[in-house]
Parts: sequence; C-alpha cells; structure tokens
Amino acid sequence: MKITRISAQVVNARLRNWIFVRVETDVPGLTGLGEATLEFQTRAVVGAIEDLAPLIVGEDPRNIEHLWQVMFRHPFFKGGIVTMSALSGIDQALYDLKSKDLGIPLWQLLGGLTRNRLRMYDHLGGGDSTAVYDSAQVGSFAEKAARSKADGFSAVKILAVGKTAPLDGLAALRQAEALMAAAREGAGEDMDIMVDLHGRTTAAMAIQYAEVLKPYRPWFLEEPCQPEDSEGIARVARSTTIPIAAGERLVHRREFLPLLQSGAIAVAQPDVCHAGGLTEVRRIAALCDTFGVSMAPHNPLGPVATMVNIHLGFATPNFLIQEVMRSDVPWRDEVVTGGAPIVGGCVTPPQALGIGIEIDESAASRHPYEEAKPIQWYHHDGSVADW
Repeated sequence: MKITRISAQVVNARLRNWIFVRVETDVPGLTGLGEATLEFQTRAVVGAIEDLAPLIVGEDPRNIEHLWQVMFRHPFFKGGIVTMSALSGIDQALYDLKSKDLGIPLWQLLGGLTRNRLRMYDHLGGGDSTAVYDSAQVGSFAEKAARSKADGFSAVKILAVGKTAPLDGLAALRQAEALMAAAREGAGEDMDIMVDLHGRTTAAMAIQYAEVLKPYRPWFLEEPCQPEDSEGIARVARSTTIPIAAGERLVHRREFLPLLQSGAIAVAQPDVCHAGGLTEVRRIAALCDTFGVSMAPHNPLGPVATMVNIHLGFATPNFLIQEVMRSDVPWRDEVVTGGAPIVGGCVTPPQALGIGIEIDESAASRHPYEEAKPIQWYHHDGSVADW
C-alpha cells in the first residue's frame, strides 16, 4: 500500500476556518481523514501541508511513527505552530486510514478501552463564538450555564475574566467575581465550572483573580499566563488551591516538561490539531501520567478533531474530561456524517471504523474559506492587549 496524494479542504466556520486533511492511497476507496485547524493562519497551514506531502507520498501509510519522524525531522527546522498543525492533521489521517484498513474503530488501534463512557464539557451557549468570547453579561452567564445543565452536561467552561491589564484594579476583580457568581447560580452546586483566563494577564494579576473566584469553587483555572511563562504559571499554582490547567498552545512534549517538573499544572491541555497529532499527544499523555497530571485536551475546533479526541480519551488512562463546541455553526451536521452523540454529558465508545466520521464535500463546498480575523483588543492607553 502506498500514499498517492495528500490534500486539504477548508471550510469556513465563522471565527475559524476548519482545515480537513485527506490522505489517499493506491487501494481503491481507502483514504484517511484528519484535521489541522489553526485559527487565523489557515493559508499558512494549507501551504505547510503541501510542503510536507512530498516527504511521504509513495510511502506505506501504515508506518505511522516512521512517517511522523520523517515529517518532523527531515525539514531541518522543527516545530512551530504552523508546521506542527499541518503534521498533526496528516498524522490523524494516517491513524484513520490504518484503523479502517484493519477494520476497527480508532480507539482499538490506540490500545483499547480504558473506560466505558467519556465525560464532555460544554461552553456557554454551546460554543457559539459570540456567546463564548463576547457576552460577558451577568444575566447571560447564569442563563447559559443553566441551559448547559438542562442539556445534560455536568461541567461547563466560562471566560469570567474579560479584557484586563497586567495589573488591574478592584473593578476588574469585582466584574470577574460577579460573572463567576452568576455562572454558579445558573449551574448550581453540583456542576463543575472551569474558568479560562485565556492567558490575558500576568501571574501577579492572575493570583488576585484566583483569590476572588475561589469561594465559588472553580474546578480548574486555565491558562492564567501566556504559555511561554512557565514560571509565572507555577507561581500562580503555588499561590492557590485551585488546580491549574495549561498547554493548548504548546506543540511538543518538551514544552510540557517545565510545567510538569515545577508542579505548575494539575491538568494538561494539548491540542491534537497542533501538538503533533495522535502520535505526539499520546507521548504527552504518558509523560503527564508520570507526574500524576490529568489530560483534558483542548478542542474548540471542528468535528473531525472532536472525534479524534473522543477516541483518544477512551484509550488514555489519565484522561479527565473532553472539551466540545457543539453549537459553533448551525451547518455542522450538514458538513459531516457520523460522530458520537452526547447523552447526559457523556459519549459511549464509537463503533464505526476509523475515526468514524466523513465529510460531505458537496455541503462543505458551500462554506468556502473566508478571512477570519482574531479579536483585537487594546488597553485604555492604546497598547496591545491579549484577548
């Protein structure tokens, strides 16, 4: 069996463009599907896929580890979010292809089941980008948290910290507290609430936010500082009893190591579309398990990535919970067939072959690439803020 072609298809999904990767072979009808979605750098990732493809076209797609090493090491300049996202999508497609060839669901190829159901967590508004990123209103937080609970979820993530300065004042702290209180009111005592700081502030300010949020019992505090500030994240962890989560913008196990060695995180959040695909994320999971750290993979992305993460979660012993954006676009179910229904906030092991999802290319073509710009925030003095 040989790889004959690797291609990318871009589907606009409002805030981001999904990048689906297809690996074709000389076996009629046998292809693999992956996802390499990277917000705001779509054209760069598609170009990187085209650059990596010649390295492995003509090779046996079943030699996944060997092909990963070729794509990672032979370009000489390793890593980087664009290249690793391209590699990730191809890697996922190779796993899909191989498990289809073997006639088994992907979780079986990854080592079999470690659990019989997988817990999922919701976002406010089900993941609609407006509800997630641009609706910091006390009333809406309570109502949307209650809606997630009514839909069967036992956990929800919120962005209680809005635009904030490196060292902010009492008003910002009071606003975060009010939003957290509203979410807790809507969710009730028996629902887990995760708070994402989105790397918006410094360790000094994140420590103050943690202090005002603590009475409302956040399940974990995500990305309290920028991802490169591993010591800052560790400072926050040492200052609070709230567990800290991070890792969505890291692309290799070596980048997780300082966080693990310093005890900075209780929850690791690698993204299977950025951190080297299943091949590298499984290594990250094993490394985290060595340090007693749980896995909650980052996944605000498309339906293929969601299914890849579901299979990964079923086969990963130190898996904790899985993020899902279920209402990001109304046409999601038109573009894909298959998947795993969420019932009572959980999914059961998929039984279809491979990843268990297929793209309707005709439906996908109705949502072509559109330029998606990031939210651009500025502080009161006009200096650039992280969003």
